Amino acid sequence: MIKVIKPGMLTTIQDLGRTGYQKFGVVQSGAMDPFAHRIANLLVGNPENEAAIEITVTGPVLEFQTDALIAICGGRFHAYLNGKPIGLWRPVRVENGSELRIKQAETGCRAYLAVAGGFSVPTVLKSKSTYLRARIGGFQGRTLKAGDEIQVGMPGELSKQLQSLFEDGSLQASWSVSKTIMPDYGTFPTIRVIKGRHAELFTDESIQEFFRKPYRISRDSDRMGYRLEGPGLEFKRAQEMLSESVCFGTVQVPSGGQPIVLLADRQTTGGYSKIAQIAAVDLPLMAQLKLGDKVRFQEISLEEAQALYIDREKQIRLLKKSIFYQEKRRDTHAKH
Repeated sequence: MIKVIKPGMLTTIQDLGRTGYQKFGVVQSGAMDPFAHRIANLLVGNPENEAAIEITVTGPVLEFQTDALIAICGGRFHAYLNGKPIGLWRPVRVENGSELRIKQAETGCRAYLAVAGGFSVPTVLKSKSTYLRARIGGFQGRTLKAGDEIQVGMPGELSKQLQSLFEDGSLQASWSVSKTIMPDYGTFPTIRVIKGRHAELFTDESIQEFFRKPYRISRDSDRMGYRLEGPGLEFKRAQEMLSESVCFGTVQVPSGGQPIVLLADRQTTGGYSKIAQIAAVDLPLMAQLKLGDKVRFQEISLEEAQALYIDREKQIRLLKKSIFYQEKRRDTHAKH
């Protein structure tokens, strides 16, 4: 069991989302940075879709009332276990009675705490993700609060095998995820996008401005979407739009001309013009932006976006093999 001493700014339980129900009007939710979420789970031997704790801007203080194997992945947060600094993007051993303290983000704004075995919270429509507006999923459908006690699930076989990494009494693994696979989180990233299906409805000058000038993340933003402040975009003529499906990273433009990037808690359909779609590989960069950060957009082709996605998935598969190799190598050394 894990007890929440301090909850942090916005701390919820998320998996990769409530898929398959958008046709019924059910919001998908899930991790804002699915890459960091997946890697955190892999590092502790969990399935990639297992629920983890999503931390936003300021982290929680947690008391572990059980031995555990954890990993923290995402933006640059400073984490301390019983007062000792621990690294991100690597497995860490936690003993019963330990205190984990995660401080404010230095770069990025979200991190994911995965625990071997995941969290034993109710599954709602095949997902443990918290959707705050409907108060479903996660821990009682809400953010974590001081005093909450969260049950930890039973670790799987790979998680138990990874425990052998710490037979020498070490606090954390000597290795971590290579920076070559990690997104380049920053406060002014260039986000690659594919032109949207309604791009031809905008003036040529507006399209040029969208790709040439920076935008700032408005303070009127949340997990549903980032409102952008910057060059106003104009339509060639007034249009009546029918509502149609939207997805994570769709960039819509209301009549006011300021774009909105749809995120994890987006609505299931939208009636605004779609000027662009963020390439899946760059969704983590967008999700890690804080209010007030700037962003630029760069146009790429659908084929380029697909190639980038395939390459990222290959890197994740190689990471899986590497984690398994670390465990097997340790086991081989122990036998000799």
